[in-house]
Amino acid sequence: AWTYAVGEISEEAQKLLDVTEQALFEGLKMARAGNRIGDISHAIQKYVEKFGFSLPREYTGHGVGREIHEDPIVPNYGKPHRGPLLRKGMVIAVEPMVNAGVKETITLSDGWTVVTSDGRLCAHYEHTVAITDGACEIFTTL
Repeated sequence: AWTYAVGEISEEAQKLLDVTEQALFEGLKMARAGNRIGDISHAIQKYVEKFGFSLPREYTGHGVGREIHEDPIVPNYGKPHRGPLLRKGMVIAVEPMVNAGVKETITLSDGWTVVTSDGRLCAHYEHTVAITDGACEIFTTL
């Protein structure tokens, strides 16, 4: 997933896009063997919240394997040094979703469309990566 702006956008919208994209890379810095899922989660949360944005709790990254969505769950919030241990060879999707306002979301009557409960903007960026002993290997590049 990758969020793109269409046409002219507000300064707040641009800031939301910039913060969300950088939050992805802040999380990926922690995606290495020997760290824990919580290290990724905490890096994302710490970066996002210092700009006054929020992270919906219902949507997370995930493991990738025989199925596209597998364990472990990779939250965008959490405490460092907690959660499953990252091992060399694991493949995970790290995907911060960041709301400009409150963290709560609403699923519309079509059962698919999700909006923020306060009607403000949300951005989403994602990379699928392999865990290595050093920097993770990004599989999804544009």
